[in-house]
Amino acid sequence: MDILEVKNLKKSFSGTPVLKDISFTLKEGNVLSVIGSSGSGKTTLLRCITGLETADSGLISVAGETVFDSKRGKPVSKAMKRHYQLLTGLVFQDFRLFPQYSVLKNVTLAKELLLKEELKEKKVSKAEKKEMLAKIENQAKSIIESVGLKDKLASYPCELSGGQQQRAAIARALILSPKILCFDEPTSALDPEITGEVLNVISSLAKEGRTMLIVTHEMGFAKEVSDRVLFMDNGIIAEEGTSSEIFDYPRSERLKSFLNSALKV
Repeated sequence: MDILEVKNLKKSFSGTPVLKDISFTLKEGNVLSVIGSSGSGKTTLLRCITGLETADSGLISVAGETVFDSKRGKPVSKAMKRHYQLLTGLVFQDFRLFPQYSVLKNVTLAKELLLKEELKEKKVSKAEKKEMLAKIENQAKSIIESVGLKDKLASYPCELSGGQQQRAAIARALILSPKILCFDEPTSALDPEITGEVLNVISSLAKEGRTMLIVTHEMGFAKEVSDRVLFMDNGIIAEEGTSSEIFDYPRSERLKSFLNSALKV
């Protein structure tokens, strides 16, 4: 089943086309990596899918719900926009943890705020609310442990290494149970020696059958973890295929040139 469908997506900035008629699908439980040179449109594509940017035209469907359709007659309400955004989770390259909160609070915060909104429409006792919050905290602790940060629950971002901060950011995205977990260059801000700890967490998620869309410059990792790969060049999908097709049997000279350059770095 296709959990993500992108059709004829276009996006320009100040008249300069960045995405030029992009179309592809992602099957549930699969990992799709997006590779390409800087400026090829990878991050813009990810931001459009997660709702951080609005495309100019085209269609985006997540888990059977049309989250963007340029032909839609009326604007989407704030509540529906929030619902659509929660279908995807995004892990940024620069972590974006809240510096004033502990790891545990960073992970629980969004879900606690959603619960607060939900309870505005319901009457629940203090005991029931306390139980709901405790459930969120226990879930957060379990997820934090799964990314190897069990002993960092009370630590603040400034007390963590870059790799630990990124793992906390992954836990924060996971607690909202997104249909698709998206990564924007998850290791680009990390020192080479700690890149592996983040890639190991992502690999573990892939083995669990987590649906993921990963923009990455780590070619070896992309080859290992991906079911399919998109190669973007100058705003288009220049080539797509299985991991083996892209990395072992590239068809176009442009992809061959890109891989030769990327693998030399």
